[in-house]
Amino acid sequence: MDTAGHIADFADFIAAAPSSYHAAAEVARRLDAAGFTELREADAWENAGRHYVRRDGAVIAWVKPAGATAVTPFRILGAHTDSPGFKLKPRPTIAAHGWLQAGVEVYGGPLLNSWLDRELELAGRLVTRDGAEHLVRTGPYLRIPQLAIHLDRAVNEGLTLDKQRHTVPVFGVGSVGDVLDRLAGAAGVRAADVVGYDVLTADTQPPRRFGQDEELFAAGRMDNLSSVHAGLTALLAPPQDAGHISVLAAFDHEELGSQSRSGASGPFLDDVLTRLSVGSTEERLRAYAGSWCVSADAGHGVHPNYPERHDPANTPMLGAGPLLKINANQRYTTDAHGAALWARVSEQAGVPWQPFVSNNAIPCGSTIGPLTATRLGIRTVDVGVPLLSMHSARELAHVADPVALAGAVAAFFAGV
Repeated sequence: MDTAGHIADFADFIAAAPSSYHAAAEVARRLDAAGFTELREADAWENAGRHYVRRDGAVIAWVKPAGATAVTPFRILGAHTDSPGFKLKPRPTIAAHGWLQAGVEVYGGPLLNSWLDRELELAGRLVTRDGAEHLVRTGPYLRIPQLAIHLDRAVNEGLTLDKQRHTVPVFGVGSVGDVLDRLAGAAGVRAADVVGYDVLTADTQPPRRFGQDEELFAAGRMDNLSSVHAGLTALLAPPQDAGHISVLAAFDHEELGSQSRSGASGPFLDDVLTRLSVGSTEERLRAYAGSWCVSADAGHGVHPNYPERHDPANTPMLGAGPLLKINANQRYTTDAHGAALWARVSEQAGVPWQPFVSNNAIPCGSTIGPLTATRLGIRTVDVGVPLLSMHSARELAHVADPVALAGAVAAFFAGV
């Protein structure tokens, strides 16, 4: 797929995935179309071939060759489906000062100011009294209005937002209206039957190419749908007899620390790999010893207005290839062997790559990489596309980088 086709497909993927639950569903839809079979965790598995399993907002898919044994190693691309934003609270409809507002709480670590004055939608899942789950999205419905400069003359000297008072979105005026009624109507169910929900905000502005030669790309949730899309694209590439089991593991709740049944700190990946190994504990550990995990999560390109926030000798640029993420304190897992692997797969794919390391005075974040390496003992390397405005409601990438990441991951799955 050429750059234009890849970015158009990536934009479609983002538009279909306003929440982690929608992202998992869109991955499943595309896997179904490619001939994969969904398995249920409660069923017995005959797992040779092309299969996947979902757990809440997470999905794990794999290609297992017919000749695979209990000691066949894994090649895993790990990513996450969730992004920072706001999550709907219980009793979400608020009437105050003539306005109708939605009660939300902060999810993860969003750049709060970037969510102001945007038309937002609610998206996620509803669970009805019978236990059935319903995906839902409202379309443009909410807005967090900023205070006019005339009422805060010092705002341009420093904006401070109180997370409780200043981030409550409006959706109407008067006293007639209800958030749950709107969600239930969008899902085609009765509001009285909705007894549980996991619903978050998403920006409704569509992804867009812009700039010189349309080389820049703006969209929400590229952290980390860029990695999920790259891994899925690579997994759906023409199969090769690579001598290993290729796995896409897209977890939920990374933005909260991954501490959940569907997060990278939970048992989901280990559960699936154990069932795929179908051998003794010793054989499974032998398989793990020969395995690799690429932890793919978006990283930071150099911001031209804040270059001092980066390491002066390592200044990754948008458009110069995926990042190889390195940290002496193991916030990223890349070591010398991981760097060598990434160099090989990038060379095979014919794509550039660039190292990323944090400024010593600015502690870096982390990824699912250290969690996976610690839980399973599988050698792991951390990579990702460079972005500006990470955790904004609308992030910025170069069109060449998602394409390059998908190419490198395809080479990784091919067994380079």
